[in-house]
Amino acid sequence: MTIPRILIQLDTDPQPSTFDGVVAVDAGVDQLFRHGGICEETVAGLVHGAMFTRGGEGLKSTALFIGGTDVQAGERVLAAVQDTFFGPVRVSVMLDSNGCNTTASAAVLSAAKHLDLKQSTVLVLGGTGPVGQRVARLLSRQGAAVKMGSRDHGRAHQAAAEVSVGLEGANLSAVTTAGNDALQLALEDCDAVISSGAAGVQIVDKGTLHHNKHLRLAIDLNAVPPLGIEGIQATDKGRDCDGVIVYGALGVGGLKMKIHHAAVKALFTANDQVLDADHIYAIGEQVIGKSKL
Repeated sequence: MTIPRILIQLDTDPQPSTFDGVVAVDAGVDQLFRHGGICEETVAGLVHGAMFTRGGEGLKSTALFIGGTDVQAGERVLAAVQDTFFGPVRVSVMLDSNGCNTTASAAVLSAAKHLDLKQSTVLVLGGTGPVGQRVARLLSRQGAAVKMGSRDHGRAHQAAAEVSVGLEGANLSAVTTAGNDALQLALEDCDAVISSGAAGVQIVDKGTLHHNKHLRLAIDLNAVPPLGIEGIQATDKGRDCDGVIVYGALGVGGLKMKIHHAAVKALFTANDQVLDADHIYAIGEQVIGKSKL
């Protein structure tokens, strides 16, 4: 008898995300259990319920998905989930609060289509945020030189220090982007810029974008007007904009959705996986590889 695949959605928001629920169903989950208002203090009982109802091979047919709009809250829940596991009695778990890991993976993989990241310098705008930090980490793992930009240089410096932990030989630096002069200086010698700033806030105007003649690629992950980089449309996907290849949030979103589907499916291949940024990026590489076959 085939054991039904159950995904338990743990959402830190009061109402569980319908987006994540629809993706789970489209990824082939047989049963979806949705719980909202989750925090690290309330998660243990739900995790125990997943761990103790199926044994042996059956454990891999139950998995956990952590979501919600607050990425830091999701990270705390993930830590609490892992603390609840013991020995081989565990189930696989995926963190993608606010789409942080699937979006960051899709952005970096999109950049890698056009650039040799090992030979590239990339400015990450909104680099102190959860998506920006994941983008910076993934870029660094691929060998890129990364500038983490923020209007507050102190925050950028702290974020760069945090991201560099465990990344031996990473070329990470902090830059200020407060004002056009500082932004133009930060863009100097950059091959690419990835904007992951707050929704509805323009960070780069068109003149600043094209001031650096070295720039080859610009990716804007903001889908809410006004977009983060002037001149990019949300639907752009590899469009040439005055010599710069551009992607908008929806242009990256197609790959993000494929990665999200693949990651949910991957949860049910074993019972001991923890899918965070690095693991989800690796799944994205597999998605890209299959699309080339």
